[in-house]
Amino acid sequence: MTITIVSAKLFIPPARLKSVVRPRLLERLNGSLQGKLTILSAAAGYGKTTLASEWLAVCGRRAAWLSLDAGDNDPARFLTYLFAACRSIGVNIGEGVFAVLQSPQPPPVESLLTALLNEIASVTDPSVLVLDDYHVIHAEPVNQAVAFLLEHLPPQMHLVIATREDPALPLPRLRVRHQLTELRAADLRFNASEAAEFLGGVMGLTLSAEDVMLLESRTEGWIAGLQLAALSMQGRKDTTSFIHSFTGSHKFVLDYLIEEVLQQQPASIQAFLQFTSVLDKMCGPLCDAVLGNDSEGAPRSTGQRTLEYLEHANLFLIPLDNERRWYRYHHLFADLLRERLYHGLYPSEGGEVKTVSELHLRASQWYEDNGFELEAFHHAAAAGDTRRAARLIEGEGMPLLFRGAVTPVLNWLQSLPGKNWLRFLHCG
Repeated sequence: MTITIVSAKLFIPPARLKSVVRPRLLERLNGSLQGKLTILSAAAGYGKTTLASEWLAVCGRRAAWLSLDAGDNDPARFLTYLFAACRSIGVNIGEGVFAVLQSPQPPPVESLLTALLNEIASVTDPSVLVLDDYHVIHAEPVNQAVAFLLEHLPPQMHLVIATREDPALPLPRLRVRHQLTELRAADLRFNASEAAEFLGGVMGLTLSAEDVMLLESRTEGWIAGLQLAALSMQGRKDTTSFIHSFTGSHKFVLDYLIEEVLQQQPASIQAFLQFTSVLDKMCGPLCDAVLGNDSEGAPRSTGQRTLEYLEHANLFLIPLDNERRWYRYHHLFADLLRERLYHGLYPSEGGEVKTVSELHLRASQWYEDNGFELEAFHHAAAAGDTRRAARLIEGEGMPLLFRGAVTPVLNWLQSLPGKNWLRFLHCG
């Protein structure tokens, strides 16, 4: 089989005419050159590719770039492109190697990589190799090839992997050896000053400092979210009102998240995401309760395993503690999930159809069983279960009104039809 090289996969994306200079990240990338590997790992739209290409333009090293796609799960194709990319940094891989790769019975991968590593070692100038979109790689032989490359990488070469999910590589070992630098969503997100520069200098908007801060908070520094909001504001006069109403259900955000994130996941994961979106925060046992996995005969502890998968896959899941027990969804992602849930747009493979009220009631029961009365009340109120909410307000010893929950309780009481709420003020 002849493998034709598509040269576009080897081009370093050109620097943008207008961009936000990020010295704090460039400094970290410069420092990463002391080790073997840098991981840029975050969900879609966090500027991983842009950051890598802009750093290569100023780092002073020779650079090789390979944009991966699903076809690169074939080891022969992957190695062909890897060898072709390394030629751009002066690695003299002969035509004979490419011919061997395309033979019916190519030699062992390790022997081919050894030849490549020897050639890299012969090039004295320091270099950087970037593997972009590594999340498309799922084939174990390709992961093993990259792991072998990393293990024997000459000191003059540094590897950068940009990915939407952590690769199946020996990251813990590299981390312990101080050979790994990791830039994740918390690092890549725009801070307030970067958001202001992006919205004003790049997108050409004139916004007040308050509006910029609100939009940065609403998007949680997600670069694609800021860009989609800015595109939506082009030509608008009342940008302040738009920013206050900007959510994940806005058309541009909705389309982006559905196409780039949600539809890339199996139906079971899509269902998990949407059903658990009724939760402001979540842990494994709570997710099991909401999904009905804590019932007799249901699979146990699937909630925690799924949360760990979502975190590994960078699916807009934010840890709330160092133990990785409690999480929440990114605000805009949660908006999207709830919008689809409330309109019944969850996958048919998600199992038994669950109403939104049922999900809230299951959450309320779990919270009550575990001693979280205020959270139990919130979900009972959201489910529209007036009797349950009223009972939780009363409490077993002291009403919630006297336990720091005056505002949410009164807001719910005043939302009841007619004067029904007045009788609850005399409860207990």
